[in-house]
Amino acid sequence: MKAIRVSEYGGPSVLKLEDVPTPQPGPGQVLVRNHAVGVNPVDTYLRANVDNRGPKLPYTPGSDCAGVVEGVGADVKSVKPGDRVYVGGTVSGAYAGQAVANEAQVHPLAPNVSFAQGAAMNVPYATAYHALFNRGRGEAGETLLVHGASGGVGVGAVQLARARGMTVIGTAGTEKGRRLVLEQGAHHALDHTAANYLDEITRLTGGKGVDIILEMLANVNLAKDFGVLAMRGRVVVIGNRGAIEWNPRAAMNKDADVRGMSLNHATPRELAGIHAALVEGLRNGTLRPVIGQELPLGQAARSHEAVMEPGHHGKIVLIP
Repeated sequence: MKAIRVSEYGGPSVLKLEDVPTPQPGPGQVLVRNHAVGVNPVDTYLRANVDNRGPKLPYTPGSDCAGVVEGVGADVKSVKPGDRVYVGGTVSGAYAGQAVANEAQVHPLAPNVSFAQGAAMNVPYATAYHALFNRGRGEAGETLLVHGASGGVGVGAVQLARARGMTVIGTAGTEKGRRLVLEQGAHHALDHTAANYLDEITRLTGGKGVDIILEMLANVNLAKDFGVLAMRGRVVVIGNRGAIEWNPRAAMNKDADVRGMSLNHATPRELAGIHAALVEGLRNGTLRPVIGQELPLGQAARSHEAVMEPGHHGKIVLIP
């Protein structure tokens, strides 16, 4: 089968399309023929070995994909060959024609959902859910600010928050992005490149501020977030690309929390709850992943450039 392989850490050019043996499922594992593969920013960090977190070389990148079950190992009971599924985490790597995953990583994909949308579920939507509800403790009636709401995680957060009954303010850097944010259910969409956009948040909340901020770029925004945070508000840090200087008194003055999160740290019980909610949200149409670009698997290098470009909208997927 065809797969993307990384034999050395570096830039996007290290992503090479190669012929490799088709993996076989062991006990408790599932073999999926991929119809779409999700590309996530974390894939680029691992490829570049940022913070020495890169996988052992050589490897096939990716954790998210969607397709049809082709085979199952012993003791697998929840899926069978022919089932449509999306995958959240793999044993063999997702950037490939086929992938092996553990049974708990494989989830049913409703017939009304495209494979590209299924490949957009795990990292974006599971991250949004974990940040908003498990870490942020978001509740109906609260007000949420999503920085960078036009990306994959941001779109997921907007849809999930509206379904929970929250008031949603999203930001995006382009007019197209702001239209997308409103189309996905945000009550307000603001331009985070405008000098006074934080003043607009204060006005929209009647001076109270927002209860939760989902922070996609903490090194740029965190020090300013507390100016629009409500008393006892929570900032959940999802993304960050550098160090900052920050005065902790800003948190003290509002009894506020700054909470880090990583989907990798979710417990098995949390993951089971996350995906139970996502599967149902897809089935009933509450969750509607937005696909920004579909590229052939052989253009994985271009996908890694695109996923890191400022202002990109929706989810980028590879088609094997």
